[in-house]
Amino acid sequence: MNTKMNQGLHIENIEARDLPDAWFQCVYHIIEKGHTYTIERGSYEGQKRLEFDFVVVRIKYPGVRPIIPDIPPSLGIPNPVEPGYVEEYLPYLMTSARRPNEEYTYGQYLEPQIQEVIRMYKEDGHGTNQAYMTVGDPSTIYLNDPPCLRGIDTRIRYGKLHFMVYFRSWDLWNGFPANLAAIQMLKEYMAQEIGVGDGEIIASSKGLHLYDYAWELAKLRTMKVAKL
Repeated sequence: MNTKMNQGLHIENIEARDLPDAWFQCVYHIIEKGHTYTIERGSYEGQKRLEFDFVVVRIKYPGVRPIIPDIPPSLGIPNPVEPGYVEEYLPYLMTSARRPNEEYTYGQYLEPQIQEVIRMYKEDGHGTNQAYMTVGDPSTIYLNDPPCLRGIDTRIRYGKLHFMVYFRSWDLWNGFPANLAAIQMLKEYMAQEIGVGDGEIIASSKGLHLYDYAWELAKLRTMKVAKL
């Protein structure tokens, strides 16, 4: 009997203190628990990915600084997020600004919804499940590279604004820390506009992965010697 064909999906649950801790724990656990496969369609076609079946990452204090990984200099590897990158990226998350040759930005979908969610909570109250922000539309399935971020759900509870985020595909080494840092800054802005505290992030994905070029970097950062 082929046990791999008959096993169920593994759901990885990670509880993290802050954003750098979430990134480190995901990198640490994917080395042992990730599934390796060759990309037949998508970014880096023909290369290999190491990927969780499905992962849920709860970050209790995402606003604690720093919000990007801090790599010990002694390891001799570059930080996955360059200083200043998140601040440059933030307008592409929050506004409709788009560079030439870009098929889309997250901001083109999110910008009007951000203001509506703020209005909804301020004028209609906090007791709602309708404050969900969608990224993409049915036509994006025909793009060469459809949006990875597909939605940001929101909730105000216990006096704080919380985000529940879903990515269909997510580069763990670079994309995860940069995306979550920018999403956290968006949450802080919205919480301030609404007049509530800054809460948690719960992120989930069926496509959180490491490309094969990052495997050795991941082992260096975590000091794990497992073979990939």
